[in-house]
Amino acid sequence: MSSTTPERDPQRILERVFGYQAFRGQQRAIVDSIIDGRHALVLMPTGGGKSLCYQIPALARRGTAVVVSPLIALMRDQVEALTHNGVAAAVLNSSLDAATRQQTERDLVEGRLDLIYIAPERLLREPMLRLLEQTELSLIAIDEAHCVSQWGHDFRPEYLKLGVLGERFPDVPRLALTATADERTRAEIRRCLLPAEAETFIDSFDRPNIRYRVGLKHRAREQLLSFIQNEHAGESGIVYCFSRRKTEQTAAWLSGNGVRALPYHAGLGDEERRQHQDRFIREDGLVICATIAFGMGIDKPDVRFVAHLDLPKSMEAYYQETGRAGRDGLPADAWMVYSLADIVQIRQLLDQSGAGEAQKRLERERLEALLAYCEHAGCRRPALLAYFDETHPGHCGNCDNCQTPPTTWDATEAARKLLSCVYRTGQRFGAGHLVDVLLGKDSDRMRQFGHDQLSVHGIGTEHDKATWHSVVRQLLALGYLRPDPEGHGGLVLDDSCRELLRGEQKLTLREDIRPAGRKRAVKARADVDTGSPLWQALRQWRTATAGEEGVPPYVIFHDATLAAIVEAEPESLDELAGISGVGRHKLDRYGEQVLEVLASIQT
Repeated sequence: MSSTTPERDPQRILERVFGYQAFRGQQRAIVDSIIDGRHALVLMPTGGGKSLCYQIPALARRGTAVVVSPLIALMRDQVEALTHNGVAAAVLNSSLDAATRQQTERDLVEGRLDLIYIAPERLLREPMLRLLEQTELSLIAIDEAHCVSQWGHDFRPEYLKLGVLGERFPDVPRLALTATADERTRAEIRRCLLPAEAETFIDSFDRPNIRYRVGLKHRAREQLLSFIQNEHAGESGIVYCFSRRKTEQTAAWLSGNGVRALPYHAGLGDEERRQHQDRFIREDGLVICATIAFGMGIDKPDVRFVAHLDLPKSMEAYYQETGRAGRDGLPADAWMVYSLADIVQIRQLLDQSGAGEAQKRLERERLEALLAYCEHAGCRRPALLAYFDETHPGHCGNCDNCQTPPTTWDATEAARKLLSCVYRTGQRFGAGHLVDVLLGKDSDRMRQFGHDQLSVHGIGTEHDKATWHSVVRQLLALGYLRPDPEGHGGLVLDDSCRELLRGEQKLTLREDIRPAGRKRAVKARADVDTGSPLWQALRQWRTATAGEEGVPPYVIFHDATLAAIVEAEPESLDELAGISGVGRHKLDRYGEQVLEVLASIQT
């Protein structure tokens, strides 16, 4: 396509270039707004089609669209995908050699590009700004706009300086896009990146194809292996771990148990990290074990699961990380296990950080929202979406609590006994010792501190050790208890526990599900028969074609498109053109090959 001859009809661009028959959600309203030259803030979940909100206006308006992104991998992936759709797109970043960069800059100034992707650091350099002033610009899209928030987990200082774009290019429509932003972050985006008259578009944050599950750690690695082998054998997934060391250990352990896995974290060398990332994007069935640095902006649509072996730091982090699953709209899993130790560890890190008190308070609130979600006994979807000011009727049928409703119990007296025990022992001891006191255990340590003489010694024998540890964990999650801020491992009372301790408040807790023997779970999949010869043949053709062209398989066709081809079994190019994801450019490029694959299986 050429930026000098734009096609004005968004519907025709959607069908002919991208191969889709209909817009989703608020996409059409956003596209129309930008084409008309207005500014916009766009909040849309991962997998919701944010990129089309600027790619289609870029093709409908005269000039070149500037896309600001902090992610080299995402820029490269989107340019590859656009090029395969016949769009003139390029990237300017530190990965280019001098000759390629100079040619790209000439193409930009001479109007040969529809879209140019630029990292914010490069964009803010004066020579780059002057180059853009010589270029006819159609729009400016600022992706990952939540990076502007100094309160967020992805803060990037250079985003605060992007307000200069409004000064240098006042007549160019701007849109800021993000998949995760609470109201505080939204306000910062508007203040720093957009003019006051910018429209706000908020699409639903619900990801109905993702099944949410939260469990307790017993033997975490074995739990993870069972989950992968029983439900996602041979499929791509991401496993998030708290530390670099744990990503290495988990990847090695999974590989030793028959699951192809690689580590990914900031401690790896640049080349090794790039190789691991490229392999994950381009190969089917690979699992990446990563710290939270990985995944932001990775455009791999067929990630079938995201697993957390450790608790994330906030609800926003959890939503963003789990959102990397199922971007193709097919069924996917968000699976997490956590423990009392996770809560203590994260809370101590927050308390001991060098951040100011306001920042610490905000981080505690975000962690507490996640903990409340973890311990929630009802449908998980309303609890998750409420954080983003969205309501959901519940009973989604696609979370652990809907599929296996938890049992709850009146834990008022148990909680009072535990809180009293914390108080009587001087708010200096950890969960293990407190539980031993309640169970009336006799030990040298117990006698050393005189705790065998306390009134709370032995008052909790009606519950076993596992139940008491569950009560401790849930009181921590609810904020009635806090870890010792000095980091000595003890638990202290929070002021919020006073009414409960005095018997003026009732407390209901959920019963923990005890570990059981391994059993094979029912696999949530699309309707397509993944064992059918046609599905296998199309996947093999796609893998071979992607290898020849040096691109990830999904750039050829997404799994969802292959599934639609299997279901429809088209017999002509016209029938193939009617399938979602088969645009005019891909039809011309791959149509005959696809029909040959179909014919070979049918004969």
